[in-house]
Amino acid sequence: MDSERFTNAIAAELGLTIAQVAATISLLAEGGTVPFISRYRKERTDNLDEVAITAIRDRLAQLEELDKRRDAILKSLEENGHLNADLEKQVRNAAELSTLEDLYLPYRPKRRTRATIAREKGLEPLADLIFAQEGADPTAEAAAFVNPEKGVESLDDALAGARDIIAEKINEDPEIRAAMRGLFGQEGVIRSKVLKGKEEDGAKFRDYFEWEEQLKSAPSHRVLAIRRGEKEAVLSFRVEPPGSRAIDLLLSRVVRGAGADVEQVRLAAEDCYKRLLSISMETETRLVSKQRADVEAIRVFSGNLRELLLAAPMGSRSVMAIDPGFRTGCKLVCLDAQGKLLHNDTVYPGQGEQKTAEASEKLTACVRQFGVQAIAIGNGTGGRELEAFVRGLDLEGSPDVVMVNESGASVYSASDVAREEFPEYDLTVRGAVSIGRRLMDPLAELVKIDPKSIGVGQYQHDVDQSALKSKLDDVVSSSVNAVGVEVNTASKQLLTYVAGLGAQLAQNIVDYRNSNGAFKTRKQLLKVPRMGPKAFEQCAGFLRIRDGENPLDASAVHPESYSVVNEMAKSVSAEVTDLMRDDALRARLDLKTFVSEAVGLPTLTDIMAELVKPGRDPREAFEAFSFTDGVNAIEDLKPGMKLPGIVTNVTAFGAFVDVGVHQDGLVHVSQLADRFVKDPADVVKVQQRVTVSVMDVDLKRGRIALSLKKDPFAEKPEREPAGDAGASARSRPERRSRPQTSSQRRQKERGPRQESRAPDSAMADALKRAGLE
Repeated sequence: MDSERFTNAIAAELGLTIAQVAATISLLAEGGTVPFISRYRKERTDNLDEVAITAIRDRLAQLEELDKRRDAILKSLEENGHLNADLEKQVRNAAELSTLEDLYLPYRPKRRTRATIAREKGLEPLADLIFAQEGADPTAEAAAFVNPEKGVESLDDALAGARDIIAEKINEDPEIRAAMRGLFGQEGVIRSKVLKGKEEDGAKFRDYFEWEEQLKSAPSHRVLAIRRGEKEAVLSFRVEPPGSRAIDLLLSRVVRGAGADVEQVRLAAEDCYKRLLSISMETETRLVSKQRADVEAIRVFSGNLRELLLAAPMGSRSVMAIDPGFRTGCKLVCLDAQGKLLHNDTVYPGQGEQKTAEASEKLTACVRQFGVQAIAIGNGTGGRELEAFVRGLDLEGSPDVVMVNESGASVYSASDVAREEFPEYDLTVRGAVSIGRRLMDPLAELVKIDPKSIGVGQYQHDVDQSALKSKLDDVVSSSVNAVGVEVNTASKQLLTYVAGLGAQLAQNIVDYRNSNGAFKTRKQLLKVPRMGPKAFEQCAGFLRIRDGENPLDASAVHPESYSVVNEMAKSVSAEVTDLMRDDALRARLDLKTFVSEAVGLPTLTDIMAELVKPGRDPREAFEAFSFTDGVNAIEDLKPGMKLPGIVTNVTAFGAFVDVGVHQDGLVHVSQLADRFVKDPADVVKVQQRVTVSVMDVDLKRGRIALSLKKDPFAEKPEREPAGDAGASARSRPERRSRPQTSSQRRQKERGPRQESRAPDSAMADALKRAGLE
């Protein structure tokens, strides 16, 4: 690895100092994890945060992959006798993969092409003579190459073969490919159309039946929607520059002067573009646009996931959780303050007076018997009706009744993790337990579920799955380490995401805990099988031991800094516990006096913050949320209503909000604020509490249009259609994992599509915006 070259390149690209990048690369090479480096090595990186460190790590990996490809190309060129000093210099200086591949293209082993066959017929000298464009007479020169024995039957055969060779030379010219690549990237237009006979089956893609826009400005969700339409055999699409721009560019670079030989070159160039260059450039451009769209979709998904994982926990309270299901019964479980399953049952409220009375009795008895402090109700079908039923009971202690998003609960209940936790219980019990635990600690429970199944993504099944998994794993790891993990109660799944650990070490910690009892000190972790000094260094600061022998073990202070804290306490003639309790003692400390080569002010500042609030949870305090009474179903919604709601998903085209009915409503990006909004994530976050106005309700299709504007009915500007279907509402459970596209901009020269719509209908307007009309 060329560390210095990589360091300089990354520093320039990311706007960081060379020292910062060099230190980060060194720490990563030493086995450092992103959470550990950002939290405990601030002096070495000059306070780089997780975002910057992750960017360095990822770009370093890309550059290393580029070098691997470079080495493979050089080896191939050398083995096949093509390598010379000039070519080697060009390959070594290539900064992009596309440049590398362009340089290698003429020498890459390939199947027999038309140019290859022409060369076998001895026509390359003729091609070179014509391509020189020095006034030669192609017809006269071709006469010498007519040879029936070699398959050259006529002058036309000779000239056609020569043009094939010229076309391939043009196609393999690195400078021409770079220029054409730039043209496709800057001026390429994406055009889609419906396949014949697919108009009805593909109605959800109707806005793309005849669509075009400049690709570089096309939002990611639109690109992914069109690609999905192609994948589902509803649409076809092309990417190409407008008009004759590509041919004009090509001819300007290869045609010189006038004459018969120049005309042959022109014909070869046009053939090259049609048969070779346009296809390869379009393929590249489609791939690049897909990668760009993937990055954006993954960014949106990651942001949503982080907000969901870091949602406010209720904490350790005894919980009753109920998974609604009126026809098959509502599964009820009771959990203790640590989430242990104590009891399960099934009740049937709403199925006759007798069963409803029995349900009341069972719920009342369970609350009394298990000291239930809160009741978690899944927000699936029948959830609001069940909530109203429970709130109507006279329950001892008046426990909080909270609706809980159950997206992904069914995935958990059928998983190996759930079977391992509850081998003797069926899926319904496991699902109810998951709902209850989510209320207690969303992070600890959601890490057990594949993030793609949580329901806060956008086109997550269409993007690069490897890149998606890598990014989501980063988000989960960052969230887990930001909060910290109680080592004596954490599940294997939660421990797996702690910096420096993994599935095996996490299992070993659980096994050791089960065999030897609760950990008393962090140092005891070193006794866990396969827990070496490096793994301990990485994980120790993120693992908490409450009520342990050392009070610092309950904090985020790393064991390597315990001696510094002891010095602090000694300097004011106190114990560490006194320092943690007494503001006056801490105020007497001068941090500068404790600075050393190993510990600087950034670490000392963090230590002081931990002494104030040891093991502080960065998540917000939990507050119970209640939907509007009497609004339980979509039929209860009326335009103009103002309702409290919770944001359940944020996409590139708007946000979905749960207002307490079976469907989530869509707040289109144009309705998110009384100003222009480019990125919905700048305005709303998943789990955010909002007050929305109901714009319109489509009972037939179960769709709800909402607004966050102060006065959404003040004006109704004409909206442009969105694209993919189902964007204004989603049903639960499970929430559809593929939110749909946003408003579409039609090309001005094509004019607006004529549609039949009631001019005063806000619903029609909302549906048109969402692409659903």
